[in-house]
Amino acid sequence: MSRKHPIIAVTGSSGAGTSSVREAFEHMFRREGVKPAVVEGDSFHRFDRAGMKKAMAEAERTGRRTFSHFGPDANLFPEQEALFAAYGATGRGRRRHYVHNQAEAAAFAHLSAGPGEFTPWEDLPEDTDCLFYEGLHGCVVTRDANVAQHVDLKVGVVPVINLEWIQKIHRDTSERGYSEEAVMDTILRRMHDYVHYIVPQFKLTDVNFQRVPVVDTSDPIIARDIPTADESLVVIRFRKPDRFAVDFPFLLQMINDSWMSRRNTIVVPGGKMGLAMELILTPILGRIMETRRALLK
Repeated sequence: MSRKHPIIAVTGSSGAGTSSVREAFEHMFRREGVKPAVVEGDSFHRFDRAGMKKAMAEAERTGRRTFSHFGPDANLFPEQEALFAAYGATGRGRRRHYVHNQAEAAAFAHLSAGPGEFTPWEDLPEDTDCLFYEGLHGCVVTRDANVAQHVDLKVGVVPVINLEWIQKIHRDTSERGYSEEAVMDTILRRMHDYVHYIVPQFKLTDVNFQRVPVVDTSDPIIARDIPTADESLVVIRFRKPDRFAVDFPFLLQMINDSWMSRRNTIVVPGGKMGLAMELILTPILGRIMETRRALLK
């Protein structure tokens, strides 16, 4: 970890909803005048879209039915750890972007990167206040890499698994053009790596946000819509509340209909998730930035 060059990581599975936390941080960064170096988890995939299809076909041919984007064979974990270590030491490093679709390709047209391709590696912007990572592996630990040890604030996004599957199925069928059968095949193929490389991260995260629907999601494959925020509760767990001086009485007062389910856990209505994120994370971000400024002086 580095108090001069802090690193914040938001980590969660595909379809978990990490973008909601990213948006909350974007609001906080603007409001608090923080300049982040943004790093996308997909940029550390080992293969571009065409390369992944070839790697998948080869894995299928050789009987490796668990090969997936969740595991080390399809990612550059040592390189990701090297970036985090370099940023923590110097505030510098290199990144690239993965272009998901045609809309993103237009933004990177000057780099000649199309959908499913990576942009070239480039230096991070200078004079940033923190590194902000959002993706699958912000706190991953393997035999070859320990990314988590470099992160100052670890945030997990972990909806109950049926809801996670519903969100992924709807996103990939409506936005990315996949069939339900193809999405479920991906979910099943990833399960081994999900258990071994995604789930273990959440015992290391400082704060976990878990959305729990209060409607029937027992068969995620036939669900015709995603449960709304008002049809959900959010369970927020702090690994060590004292480390960040979490003010539970203040949170209970500010968030209507919230309650404590354990000494380190608060439950809030799903519609208040964004408010809860900003009430919880803004003072933590503020203290991280205050420490950074004091050390730089």
